[in-house]
Amino acid sequence: MSRRHRRDPRESQSPEAVFSEMLLAARELLAVRSPLDAELMVSDMIGAWWGRRLRRGDAEQVLGEGLVDYAAKAGSPAALTLLIALAYLGTARQAAKAEGAALALMERDVARPRWADRLGVVKTTGCFVSRDAYGDQDTVVCTFGYRGADSVEDRHALVVIVDYNMRGIARDAWVSSHVDKLLEQARAEAEGNPMLRFGEIEPQQARALLESAMKATAEYGQRRTAVPVSDSYSAYHAFARSRIKALPPGRKRPAPLHSEAPYSRDRRAMLAAEFLSSDAAEHLSDPSAASRCADHIIDYGCDQDFGRPLRVSPTKCETFLLDWLPRKVMLSTAEQEAVPHVLGAWARFAAGRTCLPDEGLRATLDAVWEATGKFAESYRDPTTFGLDRDLLARLLPDGDLSALARRVFAFPFLQGTHGEIKLSLLNPADDTDRRILLGIDHAGELDRRDYDEHLAWHEEIAARLWEGDPPQLWEAAQRLLDLGHDRHDVLHVLIEIAERIGDDPEELAIALDDIADIPDEPPV
Repeated sequence: MSRRHRRDPRESQSPEAVFSEMLLAARELLAVRSPLDAELMVSDMIGAWWGRRLRRGDAEQVLGEGLVDYAAKAGSPAALTLLIALAYLGTARQAAKAEGAALALMERDVARPRWADRLGVVKTTGCFVSRDAYGDQDTVVCTFGYRGADSVEDRHALVVIVDYNMRGIARDAWVSSHVDKLLEQARAEAEGNPMLRFGEIEPQQARALLESAMKATAEYGQRRTAVPVSDSYSAYHAFARSRIKALPPGRKRPAPLHSEAPYSRDRRAMLAAEFLSSDAAEHLSDPSAASRCADHIIDYGCDQDFGRPLRVSPTKCETFLLDWLPRKVMLSTAEQEAVPHVLGAWARFAAGRTCLPDEGLRATLDAVWEATGKFAESYRDPTTFGLDRDLLARLLPDGDLSALARRVFAFPFLQGTHGEIKLSLLNPADDTDRRILLGIDHAGELDRRDYDEHLAWHEEIAARLWEGDPPQLWEAAQRLLDLGHDRHDVLHVLIEIAERIGDDPEELAIALDDIADIPDEPPV
């Protein structure tokens, strides 16, 4: 399988410098011999800005459409060839602009390679999926060929890995021209491994699955600053997007392995009761703690794993125990001691229900036991830092441990008294109490002419910090706090940005990502 690795984008270059360099590189398109090589080259080229955020707008619009305009003005054979490729590989807006610009250059008799008219003229020759028995990931293989006069030529395969432990994102993508060898190898691996399943799927199913995965990758990038994709993903992203569009539409996305009907609260409770009364759970010594731990396991599977509480794997169990629980759930001391043992029992119970092969269960149990020792280090009970449990209950009514730091930042005065007000009786999750708390935080600013409006903006920021929406808000605050800035100055910077940007969530996220420091005279 061949892979291409894109160069790192040159952040310091102006768009015009980037476009000039790309157009210079596009001269190589005139020397390639096949449309496949040209498509891969241009996909790699425009992958340089995939996932980037710009201060001046959307990268696909500023850079992608800007490149189209730049190439249209250049009017050279290399520019025309690049425009023809962008008409197929670009976004809908880029493709429309590139097609119009390319037609205009053709009318002026600008030269182009003989294969240029074959770009994107492909036919699907088969779609396949390799799935592991755990349901951790799908490896989707879609094969294509260029339509010739009497046959399909230049066969190639698009390979995309869909990772269900990462919210179903497309984690990796590449292209292979060795189609028969690739398929033979996949079949042979599945025949010799009971933990793998390989088979053909309908092209409509493949399209629905891949469109969902690509969308999940884009959404993951909007919620977090870094997307856990392979180094080569960006280089193949445009190519993959265009090939997926070449697949016939018309089917719903196939359900991940071990998927079931949605779990209502009652159904979750019944599943927990079945587990606790099963042979797998009979050795658990604390039924109360085991019940609460089982609820956490089921909720994780239902809410974080496509409604699959019965799916178990080494990776899923490690992620639950060492990443999700320490970040998201407030556990009692009894639950902290019980949860690794409950998870092991759950793995036995679930494996019997899903017919997971014995070797899969053994590997999962081994992973749980290895993670058990690390869990004590990963899970840090906030009460060990001297925080009162009643205070934690007010700050974390939803049990979301990941929210603790940002909520303490938003509401620093929750204990003691202020005049006749007992702060311990105020609930920061309640709108009325929240305004009282923020008023106490601004007790020295009552003479401000814009006091009510200013306090309203603090309420807006406090509410966003409480919910973690957008995540970039708290990330920006932490960067400024790490530089030694005062809490109130940091809040005022966040208010200024929110007030200036308005209700556009994407623009707000970009503006918050761009915060590097506070000006010499911070807003008040």
